Parts: sequence; C-alpha cells; structure tokens
Amino acid sequence: MGILVLGGAGYIGSHTVYELIERGREVIIVDNLQTGFKELIHPKAKFYQGDLRDEAFLDQVFEKEKIEGVIHFAANSLVGVSMKEPLDYYDNNVYGMIVLLKVMKKHGVKHIVFSSTAATYGEPKRVPIEEEDDTFPTNPYGETKLTMEHMMKWCVSAYGMSFVALRYFNACGAHPNGKIGELHNPETHLIPLILKVALGEREAINVFGNDYDTKDGTCIRDYIHVCDLADAHIKAMDYLQSGQSSQIINLGNGEGYSVLDIIRAVREVTKDDITVNMCERRAGDPAKLIANNKKALSILNWTPQYTDINEIISTAWNFYINRR
Repeated sequence: MGILVLGGAGYIGSHTVYELIERGREVIIVDNLQTGFKELIHPKAKFYQGDLRDEAFLDQVFEKEKIEGVIHFAANSLVGVSMKEPLDYYDNNVYGMIVLLKVMKKHGVKHIVFSSTAATYGEPKRVPIEEEDDTFPTNPYGETKLTMEHMMKWCVSAYGMSFVALRYFNACGAHPNGKIGELHNPETHLIPLILKVALGEREAINVFGNDYDTKDGTCIRDYIHVCDLADAHIKAMDYLQSGQSSQIINLGNGEGYSVLDIIRAVREVTKDDITVNMCERRAGDPAKLIANNKKALSILNWTPQYTDINEIISTAWNFYINRR
C-alpha cells in the first residue's frame, strides 16, 4: 500500500516524497509538470505524468496502484495570477478536487491531507491567526483553496472520508541534502528572489512598502521550513490512518520576520551586500501574517525543527550553490 502524492514534483510535494521514502513508505507521484520539475522527483517513487483533471488518467492510476491515502499539493498558487485569470484557478483547483474526490470515492480511498493556505483568512483581524478565525479570502487563490476545504468537509458526512487541511504560511528553505529545493518559474517568493541577487541573477530585490505599522515599516511574515511542512503532512496522514477526526490546522513557526529582517539574514549567510529598491506598496498585502501553531503541536504532536532564520536560509543557499 502506498501514499499518492499529487504534485510530488513541486517544491513542497518533492520534500514530502523524500521524507516519506526515508521513513520506509511506498510513494506514487502524479504531476503534470506544469510547475513541477523532473529533477525534484525521488528516484524510488513511482511517477505518473498526467493532469489531475483527467478523470480517466487518474482512475487508471488508482486501478494500477494500491493507494491507502492521498496528499494533495496539485493546485495553482500564485495570488497575482489568480487575480488576472480567476477561471483558470477555479478550473485547476476546484474542478481538479472534484475529479480527485470522485475517483477516491470510487476506489474506497478515505484519507486525504490537503495543502491549504493562510490566504483563506484574507485580512486578519488578529495576529497570531487561529483556525477558528473568520475566512474572507481577498483573492481567487485563497477562495478556491477555501472551496476545496468545504468540498472535503461535505465528503466526510456523505462518503465517510476524513481529511486534514493544513493552512500554512511562508514555505522556505531546502532539504539539507542539497539535492532538492525551491524552484518556481517564474519565481515569486521572497527568499529565493533575494538569493538570486547574491547569485548575480538579479540586480536588486524590490521591497514593496516601508510604511506599514510594523517595527521597521516592512511586512512581517511567518516563515516555515519546507522539511517541517513535509513532516507535518506525514504526521497528518498518520493521524487520519489512526482513525482520528477531520481537522483544519495552521502550520507556522509562530514567529514573524520582516522583509528587512530576511534581507539582513541573507546578507549574513551569503556575505553579499544585496542591493535593495524601495517601492510602493502592493495592493492586498497585509502588514502581519503570523500563525498560532498550538493546534498542530497538540493534535499532530508536531514541532518545527528549523526555527533559526539564518539556518533556514542556509539550506536554501546550499541548494542553489549545489545546483550551479
């Protein structure tokens, strides 16, 4: 029996696959390689290239493999793109979830761990954010993820399924083996963009707004190492397979770093000056996003291992240096 990882050639998915295999689990990957990379696929995993929305293809995978649970990373996740092309996000994310749940129901697969997002909360009314806080997404990306959560909730009562939706904050870092790390095309995440300056691939890093109500005027975010995220997904699957009830859980370090904090840390790690351009605010950027992670600690017995931002950035830097 194996775990099906949808989007297992992507950033967080590939790290979860590595952790599963290191723990002796059989893994099946489905990825259409739209945003995934072949170089991130673990050689011991079974890989099927295809689209989640192709019901016939997905049904064949379930026919061929003995699947005991699903970890779902296969969703579009760029806020800006979702604002410009909302229908694409509903098609890939929501319709993809419909197909997945139909095929799971057909084959009697009951457990799903879902990669959700803090974007489901929208503009937070309090920080740290708790799971019971109101959800008012401010973009189609967050809206589609919230819709996917609702779909799983109704499948619990209708079909006896169980799920854990993990709402996490800013994923970062790379596997300590240096073989896999963060790859996006185009890249939109802060830490890899700053590291590209140190690598000579960008001239400067743009900082959008320095007049927020924060300690240094720049936005504050909760950064969580990708291996800690992978560990949480595996613990969530173990939790479901032990017969526990469905849950929505935040994942974060519970501590915030400003944009300027991150730039300073990258300077320390890379010994590069890092040229900075101060720009106007971007619409829709909250001043602070920090997780209350107590539920993850109590329910999943999960504790982040990477809590020092310099160490987190060092793992990412090591991956990019090795890749060169």
